[in-house]
Amino acid sequence: MKVLITGISSRLGRMVALELLDGDHQVLGIDRRHWPDAPSGIEMVRADIRKRPAEDVFRKSRPDAVIHLATVTHLSRRTEDRQRINLVGTRTIIEHCATYGVGQAVFVGRHTYYGADAESPLYHTEAEPPMAVTTYPELADLVAADLFAGSALWRVPELDTVVLRMAYLLGPSRAGTLAAYLGGQRVPTVLGFDPLFQFIHEKDAARAIVLALSKRLRGVFNVTGPPPVPLSLLIKATGRKNLPVLEPFFNGFTGRFGLPSLPPGAVNHVKYPVVVDGAAFREATGFEPDFDEIQTMEAFAAVDDRWR
Repeated sequence: MKVLITGISSRLGRMVALELLDGDHQVLGIDRRHWPDAPSGIEMVRADIRKRPAEDVFRKSRPDAVIHLATVTHLSRRTEDRQRINLVGTRTIIEHCATYGVGQAVFVGRHTYYGADAESPLYHTEAEPPMAVTTYPELADLVAADLFAGSALWRVPELDTVVLRMAYLLGPSRAGTLAAYLGGQRVPTVLGFDPLFQFIHEKDAARAIVLALSKRLRGVFNVTGPPPVPLSLLIKATGRKNLPVLEPFFNGFTGRFGLPSLPPGAVNHVKYPVVVDGAAFREATGFEPDFDEIQTMEAFAAVDDRWR
């Protein structure tokens, strides 16, 4: 199968590409960033997914499937930039899939789509609405991209589209939202709150994406790793120090004193859990994570022993 990966130069994109190569697939990649040591079996095109050179890849190469990873997750990017890349970019990719006869499309979203709130259910199913729009407004563009990708199920019925709402990635690459939050020696928490945090080892995440492609899934699926753990345990197991902060002062502390920079809406995600039910994906694919919670946390911590 000829598979095109957008955002292939990201850490996750590289891991997915290597998984596909191991499965004897032909791999193409589009990314504005360079992958200097890309394996010889991968055809790379440096381009913006919204521009004509990216469309030329679809027109000339006619991929059988597309894995869309070219979304911006780090919230330090300006809102208008994120919206253009996340929403306009996703719309453009879906349109190209429809125009050039792509058979499968995999959109990789985030489990934070469901939002964090005091009244949220313990486990979110795929049928629940995107509460992150109100509880974490900074994620609105990612939620919109997720919904647009899902709409391809009825707008482009000939395209087998699957939306994967992935738990936080964690692993030795230290890439992703959770890794950035745990990146310093001290991790700010809200005094009096210790929510469950759900994550998946980055290698398991890459394997799950390829599995969704090979099983030709259609629909929306939550993708989970090992059981969630309390935030306090996550901080301790990754060799960090917990810094409880009174809620009125939380946003004033973040981004200062060596603490991670967090947008105002993040406070709910530090107070309340976002835990999703991954049963539907496991039943559809037989997926089980190779890494348990201890192995995943230790893989992240082992990269840098200074905080032990």
